[in-house]
Amino acid sequence: MGRLARLLRRRRPGLVSLATTFAVSFAAVTAAVTVLVGILSYGAAARLVRVDQQSVFDEVVQDLRDEVREHRMTPEDFSSSAPGHDLVRPARTDVQVLGPDGSVVDPGSPGLPVTAADRLVAAATKAGRLAEHKDVDVGSDVYRVATVSLGGGRGAVQVAQEFSDTEDLLRALQQRTLILMAAVVVGAGLFGWWLARRITRRLVILTSAAEDVARTRRLGIQVPVTGYDEVGRLGRAFDRMLGRLAQSEDDQRRLVQDAGHELRTPLTSLRTNISLLRRIDELPPETRAELVADLGQEARELTDLVNELVDLAAGQSDTEPPQRVDLADIVEDVAGLAQRRTGREVVVRVSGDTTTDGRPGMLTRAVSNLVENAAKFDRAGRAPIEITVTGPARPGTVRVEVLDRGPGIAEADLIRVFDRFYRAADARSLPGSGLGLSIVREVALAHGGAPFALRREGGGTTIGFTVGGG
Repeated sequence: MGRLARLLRRRRPGLVSLATTFAVSFAAVTAAVTVLVGILSYGAAARLVRVDQQSVFDEVVQDLRDEVREHRMTPEDFSSSAPGHDLVRPARTDVQVLGPDGSVVDPGSPGLPVTAADRLVAAATKAGRLAEHKDVDVGSDVYRVATVSLGGGRGAVQVAQEFSDTEDLLRALQQRTLILMAAVVVGAGLFGWWLARRITRRLVILTSAAEDVARTRRLGIQVPVTGYDEVGRLGRAFDRMLGRLAQSEDDQRRLVQDAGHELRTPLTSLRTNISLLRRIDELPPETRAELVADLGQEARELTDLVNELVDLAAGQSDTEPPQRVDLADIVEDVAGLAQRRTGREVVVRVSGDTTTDGRPGMLTRAVSNLVENAAKFDRAGRAPIEITVTGPARPGTVRVEVLDRGPGIAEADLIRVFDRFYRAADARSLPGSGLGLSIVREVALAHGGAPFALRREGGGTTIGFTVGGG
């Protein structure tokens, strides 16, 4: 946990973290949505309340006009002490009665102002005449006032409805909406920060691990990432990538060490023979001929060793793009080239579907190494070198075998012939570096297969590889 904590604390100065960006973005989107919803909700609610209040007031005024038109009524009929007229006094409604001259006969609570237009309505001869006043200030409150004539010059009735308390209610609703919006935005920001930290925590670990690799060049760092989402898959892929890189680095280091070890012998021999060249005039003709022959042989062996090292390194690179190939065609080309080089007869036998996905160059190199190996160990043989290509032994698998009648391989050496620079005791006097079969193994493994070596009944060896086995 100490290492994990250090990874989490490590930040590159001057950069905004992904968690902060995610949290701010989340809060900004939530704020925009909340403000939009709040404004629309408040506007709809305020509009509904105002329309409802207006419709109630209009109904009260219309009922009053219908009543005075149908009945001959006097100001006394609307007195607050007169029974049966509570219908025109609903909640938050004030009623005030005016006489014929517009004077207040029965004041409302609170009293309503009387204008010249109201006095004209009170003196009107026609019942139901209407004068409306909007936003009338009465004390500290705001009213809407409607004056309805009784007709015949008998006076009028004023009906007023308070609207300031409705606006107070809407203002309170507005304040609560704003508070709720602010709370939602703050909550969204906190939740976004928590969620961003939870999501990006593993990304921070991956970033820190990558920075550690770049700084220390150590590929053996354990990546502590769990989960099965995209971040978890990325962590496991990164861990596998580091493992592959570490393995590749180990392979390269071992290859260099082994190559250095193997190169010392021919180089030492070359230096010894070159030192003898300084005294070549003192040597007898037979010794001179042997010295020159040794130098030529050692130069060829050194060249072959370098070429095989290059081939082995190229086989590990996997830079050649895979494609659909027919192994039978590759084997036929290699067989023709081997016959021209060695003068030996090479027989190819093919059965089944031998197409597979692979890298042609690598496969050609592997088959060539097998054929050259058979020709080298069976130099005096008169029997042809046989190559069989069989597919598929199981779905997607193609098998290549090279059969010879050479001295064969000892039972104890069968499991080691594919090791780098390994040479059996009875083969150390023959030319070669011990890298040819290790290249075959690398090619087979790169193609999802495996190499194999068997003692052949009647003498000789069956050696080959499979590809495409997944």
